Amino acid sequence: MIASPIISILNGPNLNMLGARQPELYGRETLADIEKSCRDHAVTLGVAVEFRQSNTEGELVTWIQQCRGRAAGIIINAGAYTHTSVAILDALLAAEVATVEVHLSNIHQRDSFRHHSYVAKAAKGMICGFGSHGYILALDALARLIKGNAEA
Repeated sequence: MIASPIISILNGPNLNMLGARQPELYGRETLADIEKSCRDHAVTLGVAVEFRQSNTEGELVTWIQQCRGRAAGIIINAGAYTHTSVAILDALLAAEVATVEVHLSNIHQRDSFRHHSYVAKAAKGMICGFGSHGYILALDALARLIKGNAEA
């Protein structure tokens, strides 16, 4: 039996507070709700997902490094680290794994310091502004890349 390709979905700081933190901006869904939607959708795509969240930059870097040679893709919502972390950028580049960046809100409509993304340099693409549905769009995009139905 051939194992399903693994997509690692990594979430950064404060995303554990979804549903309670600024629901007018981030929505009322919790991270557990998003995880369930991703797991359900992954089944329809024939991929496996591992879903993680950390408020610690170093832990995110370690998880990214562990994807090298093991995971077929990474979906990352690095939260505030998107705008500050060269370490996460370096880990993504070293992992050599197809990556899609996700943000619940449209970062380009927010504070100017949020317009810059270090993650974007390592990502195949970015999905922002569609709330939790952005994760589903990212799964679709990565599954397509993994199966060779889109340019790599």
